[in-house]
Order: sequence, then structure tokens, then C-alpha cells
Amino acid sequence: MKRLISLFAGLAASLAIASAVWAGVSARSFSNIDGGQLDLNDWAGRPILVVNTASQCAYTSQYDQLQTLYDRYRARGLIVLAVPSDDFRQELDSAAEVKEFCEMNFGLDLPMTAITHVRGAAAHPFYVQVRAETGFEPRWNFNKILIGPDGKVAATWGAPVKPLSSPVTKAIEALLN
Repeated sequence: MKRLISLFAGLAASLAIASAVWAGVSARSFSNIDGGQLDLNDWAGRPILVVNTASQCAYTSQYDQLQTLYDRYRARGLIVLAVPSDDFRQELDSAAEVKEFCEMNFGLDLPMTAITHVRGAAAHPFYVQVRAETGFEPRWNFNKILIGPDGKVAATWGAPVKPLSSPVTKAIEALLN
């Protein structure tokens, strides 16, 4: 029975990805907070740390560490992508407010998507694909997904794991050129 449920869950995730692709939404493309698109394919061959974020969360202070991580490793190829989400009802009302909040309070200059769903039926195809491939789904804000230079998920961490913690930095350093 568990096997059948697992099979149906995998089929549902595959159908969600396929329907999103057919609708013109790629699992590797996000709406940019500044307008236009951010395509993970533009960063092919580089490690990418994708983090679902929120401006009004107890973990919001992790923005400081995300920026520090980006500053420390960007010259060696790391991309840190912030994905603001209101799935846990802790994000500001608009992309403009999120951008201003992050710039004013944390000096962020890392890439950032528009407000995006990261779980459930409305989840962005990237998160649907990660869940289908690894079983990992954000359970709260500031979950981290490390994509290796080969485009595959290299590691995942929950919200309590800080961006500058040893598990995160060691995994990133192992992927840098």
C-alpha cells in the first residue's frame, strides 16, 4: 500500500511539473523581484543556494548570513538566491516592500525572486521538482537547497540551520571551483 501511495505521489508531482512546463513555467525560471526572469540555467556550472525567505519571521536575521555567504564565495562562483514566500503568512504584501525591507535592513544585493509559492498545490515548479526528486519540501521559512554545478540537488537544510554553519559552508566549499 505504501508503495502504491508513493507511486501516486510521484505521478502527481510529475504531472504538476509537466503541466507547469506546458503552461510556459520552467522549473528553472523564477520571476525576478525587479521584473523579468531569473533562470537557474544562466548559472549553470555554479553552485546555487536557494533559500525560501520571509520578512517577518523569527529567522529573518539569517538574511545577514546569506549576504555574508554570498560576499564570501561569489567570486568563486556561488549564487545565493532568495525566494520570498508568503506560504507561512510572514511576508510583506508586495515585492517592492520586500525589496526595500531587505535593502534597508540587510543591505542585500544577492539575486531575489518575486514572492513565490514554495509548497502545496501552488508551489513553484522548482519546489515541486525538488520534492519529487528528494522528498524535501520547505516546512517553514529559510529552508536551504544547495544545487550543485551539475544542476542536481546536493544538499538540503531546514530553517534552524544557519547559512554560515559548518554543514552549509563545507558543502558549498566542496562544490566551488
